[in-house]
Amino acid sequence: MYTNAPLVKRNGEVDAWDNAEFRAAIEATGRKQIIVAGIVTDVCTAFLALSLRDAGYSVWANIEASGTTTALIRDTANARMQSAGVHLVSLFAIVCDLMRDWRNKPGAEEILPWLDQYMPAYGYVARGHLAAIKNGTVIPGQAGLA
Repeated sequence: MYTNAPLVKRNGEVDAWDNAEFRAAIEATGRKQIIVAGIVTDVCTAFLALSLRDAGYSVWANIEASGTTTALIRDTANARMQSAGVHLVSLFAIVCDLMRDWRNKPGAEEILPWLDQYMPAYGYVARGHLAAIKNGTVIPGQAGLA
C-alpha cells in the first residue's frame, strides 16, 4: 500500500519511539494520527502507542495485528492503552476509516481484492453480495433493510 515507506532498522530499542531514525521518520510525515501494531501487544504495540500519546499523537492500535501469550496479558495491555487514549480498532475498521467511501480511490476496486486476500471472511461477504446483485435476488429480511 505504501511502497515508498522507509524501513527503519532498530538496533535493540524495545520501544520503537526510542530509536531516533524511527522517530524522525514518523515526524517527517507531518501526520498527527498514527496507526500502530507490533509483534507483541503488551510490549511492541503498547510501548510505542503510549510513547506516541505522550508525544501528542492520536494513536490507533490494530488489535488484530499483534498478539501475546495469554488473554489476561492481552486484555491488560489493551486496557492500559485505552486508558491512555489509544483507540483500539480492528483491521476492517482501519481500512474503512481510511477509505471512507467505497466509491473513492482507493475504494471498492482496490480494497476488495486486498480484503479478499488478507481478510477472507469479508471476501465471502463481497462474493455473496455480488451474486445477489447479478441474479437479482435478495434473501428474506434483506429487502426490509433499505
